Amino acid sequence: MLNPDVAPYDALLLVSFGGPEGPDDVVPFLENVTRGRGIPRERLEEVGQHYHLFGGRSPINDQNREFLAALRVDLDEHGIDLPLYWGNRNWDPYLRDTLAQMAADGVQRVACFVTSAYSSWSSCRQYRENLFDAVDALPDGAPAPRLDKLRHYFNHPGFVAPVVDATMEALAELPDDAHIAFVTHSIPTAMNDSSGPPDREGTYVTQHRDVAQVVVDTIFERTGRRHHHDLVFCSRSGAPHIPWLEPDVNDHLEELAAAGVPGVAVVPVGFVSDHMEVIYDLDTEAEETAERLGLPFRRAATPGNDPRFVAVVRDLLLERAAVERGEDVARAAEGTFGACWDRCPVGCCPNPRADRPTLTGMPE
Repeated sequence: MLNPDVAPYDALLLVSFGGPEGPDDVVPFLENVTRGRGIPRERLEEVGQHYHLFGGRSPINDQNREFLAALRVDLDEHGIDLPLYWGNRNWDPYLRDTLAQMAADGVQRVACFVTSAYSSWSSCRQYRENLFDAVDALPDGAPAPRLDKLRHYFNHPGFVAPVVDATMEALAELPDDAHIAFVTHSIPTAMNDSSGPPDREGTYVTQHRDVAQVVVDTIFERTGRRHHHDLVFCSRSGAPHIPWLEPDVNDHLEELAAAGVPGVAVVPVGFVSDHMEVIYDLDTEAEETAERLGLPFRRAATPGNDPRFVAVVRDLLLERAAVERGEDVARAAEGTFGACWDRCPVGCCPNPRADRPTLTGMPE
């Protein structure tokens, strides 16, 4: 059997958010996240208490290490001998250092998998800005690898299937008429309104609603029971006068309890693994809210290292490699939104503060 063809790529890069690895890292990490927004240090220290509840350590870096290890196994089992690299936006290993290492290693063409499945400035275009900055920081004369960001995968079957199974496992521990609360990270409403290509604005919420409908429909097909569901949000930040997507998950739980709902399965569909937003906002804060209200509550697992989700990277890699070779490809996607674009269109998910250069999109 021939090995799968990954040409023209000679490396794969995992691009992620990053997180503190110890108590002394917390405030410097938050300063990186909020740089340029004028947030006082005392506010960062207040937010940092969330991390100190867990030893001052975010789970995200360990989860990325585990994901990379699982991905290495998956690629090896399928005869793909491609070097793996990892770079973060806000903490070590920083993208700029990883790109410098790749350049030193002679890497020429890179497929980039981002641990964010949806379209918006903060979940897509900002990473593309980060990639530009990392390449721009290379020493003069250093050969910059060409970077291609793999497409959004919120509706890829390998992402959807683990979400369906986890939701069903949570519902199995609740009364038959339990509701489902699909949860994602809140963003400013203006950022959502401008998310996606200029002709498909509001894409961030549209994508979430699409995958939530797929999950609910699949559960109905398997069980004959259709659960009421809503899209709700967590981790709101920023100035109080700026509108953000609502309702907050805790406010939603209050409404469900007041309506006499017998239970709720909380599904962190906006997250690929158990980030701080999951273990604090949901497992700590939202669960405490539900307990206070006497509302039966179960939190569904994130895809994490589920082999089906790990295999998404390989599928997107082979799909994009074929596209770059000029071949026709079948793109796996569920729901009504369809498979996303390979290169972000001009004007996609604009920076809300100032226009900045990016990589991996259509030439402007």
